[in-house]
This record gives sequence, C-alpha cells and structure tokens, in this order.
Amino acid sequence: MRIKGAVLQECGRPGPWEQSQPIAVTELDLDEPGPGELLVRLEAAGVCHSDLSVVDGNRVRPVPMLLGHEACGRVERTGPGVSDLAEGQRVVLYFVPRCEECDACRAGGRMLCSPGWAANGAGTLLSGARRLHWDGQDVHHHCGVSGFATHAVVDRHSVVPIGDDVPPEVGALLGCAVLTGGGAVKNAGRLAAGEDVTVVGVGGVGMAAVLVAQACGAGSVTVVDPLADKRSRGLELGAVRALTPEEAVESGHRTPLVVEASGNARAFETAVSVTAPGGRTVSVGLASPEARSSISPLALVSETRSIIGSFLGSGLPANDIPEYADLWRAGKLPVEQLVSGTIELDDINHAMDELSAGRAMRQVIRF
Repeated sequence: MRIKGAVLQECGRPGPWEQSQPIAVTELDLDEPGPGELLVRLEAAGVCHSDLSVVDGNRVRPVPMLLGHEACGRVERTGPGVSDLAEGQRVVLYFVPRCEECDACRAGGRMLCSPGWAANGAGTLLSGARRLHWDGQDVHHHCGVSGFATHAVVDRHSVVPIGDDVPPEVGALLGCAVLTGGGAVKNAGRLAAGEDVTVVGVGGVGMAAVLVAQACGAGSVTVVDPLADKRSRGLELGAVRALTPEEAVESGHRTPLVVEASGNARAFETAVSVTAPGGRTVSVGLASPEARSSISPLALVSETRSIIGSFLGSGLPANDIPEYADLWRAGKLPVEQLVSGTIELDDINHAMDELSAGRAMRQVIRF
C-alpha cells in the first residue's frame, strides 16, 4: 500500500534542518504484514531526542530510514499468527521489541532483548524483514516502529494494547517519554515513598520522570537544567525547586535519587555530584558514543552510592504501559502536560530544529 512518511536521507547533515532538509516527507510503499506482524494506522507520534540524535549524527543509523519510535494507533490488519489483537484496537508502539525467548528477555526487564536490539541496529523488524520501499530501494525501520508515517507494519512484540479512552497523544508518550523517564524512577531507581528526587535535564523524558516521581509518592522533586524556560516548566509541573547545574553543585544540593535525562557528559557529572550518600544515580540520556565523563571512584565507594544505566524503562512494557495508563485515568499522571505543541508531518525538519534549540519539550505529530 502507499503511505506518507518522513524518511531520513542522511545522518549529520548541517542545520538548520528546515533549510537543509535531511528528512524527506514523501510517499512510499509498505508491504502487507508478515507472520507475527500487524499493520497499524497511526494516530499520533512524538518527536524525541532519540530521533534527533540520528538526524544530527550523534547516533549513526543506516539510511534511508523512516524515523519515529514513539507512537500510538489502531490495528488495521494482522498477519498470520497474530490472534490476540483485534482490528480497530488502539495500541501503543514501543522502541525495542521483546522476543520473550532469549536470556535477556528472561531477565525480567533488566536487559534489552538481544534479537530486538540487533534488529534495531540493522534497521529491520524483529523477523529481519524490511517492509518499506522508496524509489526502488528498501527503507530501514527506526527502532522497529517508524512512527513518522500514516501507517506502519510492526512486530506483535513492539506493541501494547491500550483502552480507547486514552487519547492518541497520551498513548504515544507512554511508549517512550513516560516508559523511559518513569521507569528510571520506579524500576531502575526503585523510588521509596517520601524520598526526594532530582531530575537533571528536563526535556520530554525528564519531565515525565518528574510526573511519575510525584505519582509514585516522592517527597519533593527538584529540576536541574541550564535553560530558564525548562526550569520554569518543571515548577509548573510540580517540582518544588529549579536550579541551574552550577547552582545545584555549588549549593550542596543532594537527594537520594537522581535521574539524568540529558544525554550530555557534563549533565551526567552533575547528576553524580548531587546524589546523596547511599543514593542512586540513574542515567537514561543518550550521549554521543565519543562522550566521556570524569567522576570520583573514591566518592562512590566511601559514600556507598550506585550508578545505574536504564533503557526502555528497565521494565516490561506490557506491564508498565498499562500501569501508567491507569495512573493517567486516576488523574495522578497528567501526561498531556508534556505536549508542548502539535505539528503536521510536513513540519518535521523544523520540529528537529526546535528540539535541538531546546525550545520544545514534546512535539506531537497528529495524523
């Protein structure tokens, strides 16, 4: 079938991208779903730093690639072997499929699915197939989702069903921003009720960590960011204190749980330095592969602190996404407050400029 999608032609093309146009919004061909796959008509997709990191070349991926990994839509058709999802059912798409059979999958969310991670790196679905084609060439899938399009063929292991009462823009953000930021707090960080939390870097994922920390009973939440607008937005979302990185370090601010969601080496160092003795630093930001940080091993030992890396929320999307949806239904997790703007697919290059400049928290494409 013919669909419309946003195809990245080159990683690392100089910005501003609204002018250089590395992403082509175009028509392309989508195959029918194969065994264990389904066709999803997409309703909403979030624009995330993980997309930006491919565009700006920090994370080089095979091109051409149809971007987008945070999305929500409705099942339109199922392939052979898919019997537990119905046509018309709303689903959340998430960004590393889980085969449920490998040793990593059996680790209960502590590790990423080995075949799923390999498929993401190769730009394929979990089966190894590519279902997208443009001008006679195969197009790579982004994180098994490729959500910047009107339709997607995905593996059954890349979706979680969700109720019709959850709006598409909320559902989309549950699949990455909330899954990642929330999982850093409740799964990797194991927040205890009443514990104070600091979030370093408050874009979409960081703000989601702020919301989930409050929903899970944090004592107080502090946000740390160099941008005044983001600090102000953190206060609007319930943080009790907002600091620049310099203020956080120089004031001696420290909390038992710190989440770093910036993907910046200096931000990681800040997060470690503001972690209290006995505390946990959870890092979810995707830094450049060349980035390096300097920390004190003695401080880790003498203060019995832990540094934890977290990806995909360090949990099981099939369990976590419905839990977050229930918190949203209960009025405890106002996910819609993370949406800084709604855009058209044709605006995707400009959206990357806005995200790179720090002017946007979570832009959502509506189809």
